[in-house]
Amino acid sequence: MRWLARRDYSRVELAARLRRRGVAEEAIERTLADLTAAGYLSDARYAEVLVAQRAGRFGKRAIAHALDERGVAPAAAAQAMAQLGGRDEIEDARALWQRRFGTPPIDDRDKARQVRYLQARGFSLSVALAVLRSAVSDADAARARDDDA
Repeated sequence: MRWLARRDYSRVELAARLRRRGVAEEAIERTLADLTAAGYLSDARYAEVLVAQRAGRFGKRAIAHALDERGVAPAAAAQAMAQLGGRDEIEDARALWQRRFGTPPIDDRDKARQVRYLQARGFSLSVALAVLRSAVSDADAARARDDDA
């Protein structure tokens, strides 16, 4: 109960934690069933919280991987991922890129570093390159306006 009071756990995570403590398998299953019945343990709630925390900072692919890695039931994961349905991944990646870098890459090495950063956050290569292309075109447009003024 103390663990669940601090944060939500998936059923698989909580079972693994209890196993590491040496709790018998029958007791683990009984405890998990009791916690689920009482509403203290819910994969659906855990998935919703994880998706809400990571939305905007990670791509859909990374969020789906995190849910799978934590053993969230596929139905609960799919329902939670549906929350992201309307989000534009390019806009999320651009906002993340803007907070982290803010300026277009100065050379190929810097471009590779920025692309790797976005890919590590779960965005696809095409999304990362689209973000950098738009950043470069925005910077070129701003320079052209400054030259005209």
